[in-house]
Amino acid sequence: MATRHNWTKEEILEIYNKPLMELLYEAATVHRKHHDPNTVQVSTLLSIKTGGCPEDCGYCPQAARYHTDIAGNDLMSVSHVKAQALRAKSAGSSRVCMGAAWRNVKDGPEFDNVLEMVRTINKLDMEVCCTLGMLTENQAQRLAEAGLYAYNHNLDTSEEYYKEVISTRGFEDRLETIDNVRKTNVTVCSGGIIGMGEKEEDRAGMLVALSTLNPQPESVPINALVPVEGTPMEEQAPVSIWEMVRMVATTRIVMPETQVRLSAGRTQMSREGQAMCFFAGANSIFAGDKLLTTPNPDVSEDMQMFKALGLNPQKPFTKKSKPETVEATDSKYNSLGEKPKWSRPGHIIERNKVTEEKQKAKAKA
Repeated sequence: MATRHNWTKEEILEIYNKPLMELLYEAATVHRKHHDPNTVQVSTLLSIKTGGCPEDCGYCPQAARYHTDIAGNDLMSVSHVKAQALRAKSAGSSRVCMGAAWRNVKDGPEFDNVLEMVRTINKLDMEVCCTLGMLTENQAQRLAEAGLYAYNHNLDTSEEYYKEVISTRGFEDRLETIDNVRKTNVTVCSGGIIGMGEKEEDRAGMLVALSTLNPQPESVPINALVPVEGTPMEEQAPVSIWEMVRMVATTRIVMPETQVRLSAGRTQMSREGQAMCFFAGANSIFAGDKLLTTPNPDVSEDMQMFKALGLNPQKPFTKKSKPETVEATDSKYNSLGEKPKWSRPGHIIERNKVTEEKQKAKAKA
C-alpha cells in the first residue's frame, strides 16, 4: 500500500468504523509491511520548564490561569538534563523529548541553554526531540545545527474543534511551525488528543490534516485525555480502550511509514489493551513516572510488559541517521532577536472562561 496524501474525512471515517477484527487485521498487515512488529521505541519525556504557560488550552494543567497546583519550575540546567538523559538511557530509552511550557520560542539565554541541552544529549547517542511551542525558520535551523532529531508540535484535534479547545493561538500557527521545521533536516512529530469532547468526525479531521502533509510526520503521538482537576476538561469521561485501538489502527493505515506513539493515558489501560494497540500499529511509548505533569507507568512495569509480549526496545537512529552537532562557536545561524506576530484569535470558549473565573474566585476566597 503506497503512502497517500489525499485522504478524505469520509474515507478515514469508513476505516475507523470498520468491524474491529477487520480493522485490526488491515492495520497489522500495513504495520508489518513497513515496520518490525516486535520492536517498540522507548522515549523519555522531560519537562525542562514546568507551569506558568500563558495559553488557555482546555486540557492543560500547565496553563497559569487554571491554578491546578502544578509545581512550576524555572528552566533546568544543562547538567541536570544530562543526568536525567543518562538515567533514561540506562533504563532503555533511545530518545529524550524535552518540553518547555512556552507559547513560542524566544531568542535569548534560555533558548541558548536549550540548544546546549540538545548538543549534550545528541552526543550521548540518543535521539533528541523538543516541544517548545511555535518557532521561526531561523530558530528551527539553530535547533537542527545543535543536533535535534525531532520537533514535536501537536495539532491536538481537527481545525474545526480546535476552536473549542484553545483561543489564544490559531490552528494555522501550528501548521506554520511544522512548515518551518520542514525547512531543516529535523523530523516532525505531530499528533493529538482524543477524549476532549470531540466527535469521531473531528478525530478523522485531525488525521486528514496530518496525513495530507507531504511528507507525512515521521512521528504521530496519539494521546488519551487525562482529565486534571482545575482544568476546563476535568469532568470529561475517559475514552474507552476500543476508541484508542481504533484511533491507533486508523492512524497506522493512513500513515503507514509513521511511528505511531502510544502516549498519555496509558495508566488507564491494561496490559492487554496496550498489547492490542501494539498489534494495531503503535510502535513507540513514553516511559517514566510522568508525562510532563500527568502520571505514566513505571519503567520497570513497561519492561515486564515488553518481556511478556516479546517486544524489543528500538535502537536510536533506526529510522534516520544521527544528525551532526555544530558547536555554538561554529554556528552559521545566529540569534535574530525575532518577535514574530503569532495569532491570538481571542474568541470566547465558554468552558475555559467559566473555569478561569471559578479559579480566580477561589484564589480570592
